[in-house]
Amino acid sequence: MQLGNVKGDAAVFADQEKVRFAPGVALRALNDNDSAGVHPTLPELFYLRRGLGQPGGKLPLFDLDGQAIAPQVVRSCLKRGWAEPWFNNPLKPDWLVCKLTEQGRQLAESA
Repeated sequence: MQLGNVKGDAAVFADQEKVRFAPGVALRALNDNDSAGVHPTLPELFYLRRGLGQPGGKLPLFDLDGQAIAPQVVRSCLKRGWAEPWFNNPLKPDWLVCKLTEQGRQLAESA
């Protein structure tokens, strides 16, 4: 039996051919030595991915349960350059209406 091969590809532990061509994101995900804060948190990733299917990359104000997106998630994405303000809402000036940046779009599609 070869190490890393299981019938039906249920698990692959050390297949050198697959590792050589694995996407960089997958390899970084396994590295515990990456600097903290470089990759999005799960709430940030969910927020960014919701903009992929929207016209202009518009990011949501509310999650799928109808609750407002946490302001710290929005601010963090703005600070990291993954989102940018789209326009000011005159009826609700405290709401941040944002859209994906190109960097945010690439991150959401690849992560």
